[in-house]
Amino acid sequence: MSETVRRKIVVTCSTGVSGLLEEELLDLGFPILSRHDSGVMTEGSLADTMKINLSIRTGHRVLFVLEEFRAENADDLYREISRVPWEDFIGPDGYLCVTSSVDNPGIRDSRYANVKCKDAIVDRIRDVYGRRPDSGPERSGVVVHLYWEGDRCEVSLDTSGEPLSKRGYRKIPLDAPLRETLAAALVKSTAWKGRGNFINPMCGSGTLAIEAALIGLNRASGLGRENYGFMHIKGFNLSVWNALRADAARGRKKTMRGKIIASDIRSEAITAAKKNAATAGVEHLIEFRACDFFDTPVPEGNGVVVMNPEYGERMGQIEKLGVTYKRIGDFFKQRCRGYTGYVFTGNPHLSKKVGLRTKRRIPFFNGGIECRLLEYDLYEGSRKSKLVK
Repeated sequence: MSETVRRKIVVTCSTGVSGLLEEELLDLGFPILSRHDSGVMTEGSLADTMKINLSIRTGHRVLFVLEEFRAENADDLYREISRVPWEDFIGPDGYLCVTSSVDNPGIRDSRYANVKCKDAIVDRIRDVYGRRPDSGPERSGVVVHLYWEGDRCEVSLDTSGEPLSKRGYRKIPLDAPLRETLAAALVKSTAWKGRGNFINPMCGSGTLAIEAALIGLNRASGLGRENYGFMHIKGFNLSVWNALRADAARGRKKTMRGKIIASDIRSEAITAAKKNAATAGVEHLIEFRACDFFDTPVPEGNGVVVMNPEYGERMGQIEKLGVTYKRIGDFFKQRCRGYTGYVFTGNPHLSKKVGLRTKRRIPFFNGGIECRLLEYDLYEGSRKSKLVK
């Protein structure tokens, strides 16, 4: 297939993030065909998928749709998949991985659908070339994604390969780190773009601060990645890819007007965050401190303060965290006047302990946990005096 042939492109994302993803695609110049809770559909060429993979911050996977068809059972699936000209995309010496999302009453195990899909692909390539490509679970070569719900099927090239959340900079993740794409969505929800300060107490492995730095610099999120699924598709144009990377590099800023300050009480977290920031190439933009969150430096002026405290799973832990959430409210009131405060949490009971009225409660999902990004206006003095100004 020519890299200029236009087809549907589905960009997936975490539940609740599709509005931000739609804005990103529009900013990149792509039309919006439809949007649902966990993805946005646009259209373009295989070459366009390179630009999306390189630039998008909040999306997980970029799926280039090849065919849509009906299949009642596994035999129907094999027959329809066999009709796709796979030899245009995968050579006999290539490597293939099949992933799927299956909800069909006749399929008890999605791995069976994966095998039928894989067999149809490699059998067709064998018929054309006389030999079959290798296949396996690693997403290191061509990745094919099967969506099968009821009798409706959609087969796509996953041009991302590994999920886009794997930026390549997080060498030391620590416990339960935020996925990079979710961290980017949280930063974008604060509307912070490099002006004013970005304060991130309880920074953990530094993901929020690093994503803030990338956004503040207008640096493409995919510049640090060395491997994408589209690189292994037959006919991959390296010169087009290099030109896109060069253009993205020219578009980034060298400095920001605001400061980024990240702190954590654990010295091992600060060590990890510094390492990750260095790998991302933004360590010079982030001031790291090993301290209790209440002692985090908050420069005069304005900006945002974003905190991602623990949610708590056991009753004893939740009771202890209640004190922490109350201290977060005290920290906001006493140390962060003039800023906008944010708390990202999956525990509505604990969020009440902050003791401040929320301006917004933005829904997100962190894995399977329903969460909220709570926004607080932290006025200089009283609300009335703020409005008078």
